[in-house]
Amino acid sequence: MRDFTLSKYREFLESIRSTGYETTAVHDYLTSSMVKCIILRHDVDRAVERNLAMARLEAEFGIRSTYYFRHVRDVFIPAAIREVAELGHEVGFHYEVMDKAKGDVGLALEIFKEELEDLRQYADVTTACMHGNPLASWSNRDMWQDHDFRDFGIIGEPYFSIDYSKVLYLTDTGRTWADRNIRVKDVLEAPDDGLNARYGKTIKSTNDVIDLIKKEEVDQLCVLAHPNRWCDSMTGWTKELVMQNVKNVGKAGIIQYRKITG
Repeated sequence: MRDFTLSKYREFLESIRSTGYETTAVHDYLTSSMVKCIILRHDVDRAVERNLAMARLEAEFGIRSTYYFRHVRDVFIPAAIREVAELGHEVGFHYEVMDKAKGDVGLALEIFKEELEDLRQYADVTTACMHGNPLASWSNRDMWQDHDFRDFGIIGEPYFSIDYSKVLYLTDTGRTWADRNIRVKDVLEAPDDGLNARYGKTIKSTNDVIDLIKKEEVDQLCVLAHPNRWCDSMTGWTKELVMQNVKNVGKAGIIQYRKITG
């Protein structure tokens, strides 16, 4: 079976159901005391219909996860935001305000407040997660170095609020689970000898993720899946594969250039 299809994601959900893991949204994880759980997080970057398809599938399984919506024209769609919330999922803010402010922190904070208020017209938003732009010299999370997202009624940001020395972080960034040199902004501040170092180089496919879950040897995981990458249609699946491979070459080049230039 092809990887990164909605059918494969169904298999992934079925594997969780066969174990003792609880599934949880980011907000619920941060406000409770879970011992054995899988945090499910999704970044709504584009292709909103694919996000809705994944949200509906999870609802079939009685699973609540988190969907972080960007504030851009093709993603900020009130009907889609409402549907995700009505399906029982958490709606969060996928902010890219440092990019929009071109690195101006003061302006970025103003944009953050305005866009967060826009999103809150359609859902209760209590967590936010940065969107990564590999071409920018800054990161969208840089603005929290001297400011506090809690001032905006945000209780948590996954890159800051989850202890990745205890939580294994798995992401399909680059349309691969492998820890390859293509992650420009989606990087963690985690110990070199922690869970992510131990498992990061062994997980390469969704089947590997499923096998790991079935073993139940890791108590807590955070799984980030970008729904725009998961498609059953052969045409859509192939287009996504080609487009992502081209982007990965570019990302690898950026990382190599920054290593050389310091």
